[in-house]
Amino acid sequence: MSRAPFRPRAVYRHWTPVATQWADNDAYGHVNNAVHYRWFDTAVNGWLIGRGLLDVTSGDPIGLVVETGCRYAAPLTYPEPAEVGLSVEEVGRSSVRFLLGVFAPEAERAAAEGFFVHVYVRRADRRPVPVPDAWRAALAEIAA
Repeated sequence: MSRAPFRPRAVYRHWTPVATQWADNDAYGHVNNAVHYRWFDTAVNGWLIGRGLLDVTSGDPIGLVVETGCRYAAPLTYPEPAEVGLSVEEVGRSSVRFLLGVFAPEAERAAAEGFFVHVYVRRADRRPVPVPDAWRAALAEIAA
């Protein structure tokens, strides 16, 4: 099976530093794969909140994760710090596909590369809505 190469560090437009924690290491002595998804959530939602796009308590619309994926290339371990790179791969009518890369500091090759697809919905009834124009403009700033 042929696999596409991991994207280089330069593809990512926004960076979120993350601290590994003692409990992140699994029985095999490296950060467990599930932890990467926690970091992905932190990077995406932290960026949205920081841009004033997402109000998690009462804002509209809200993003629901409808698809995820992750490939792993190298282990990370506690207490090594990490960085999560974020870019936007695609903006649809009501969805956004985020590209995420987990890197050791200053590494050129990602330890892991993944994606999240958010579908934006009304908070009240969870029905899809178009991605707002203000969001589209901000998302374009971090397009891959």
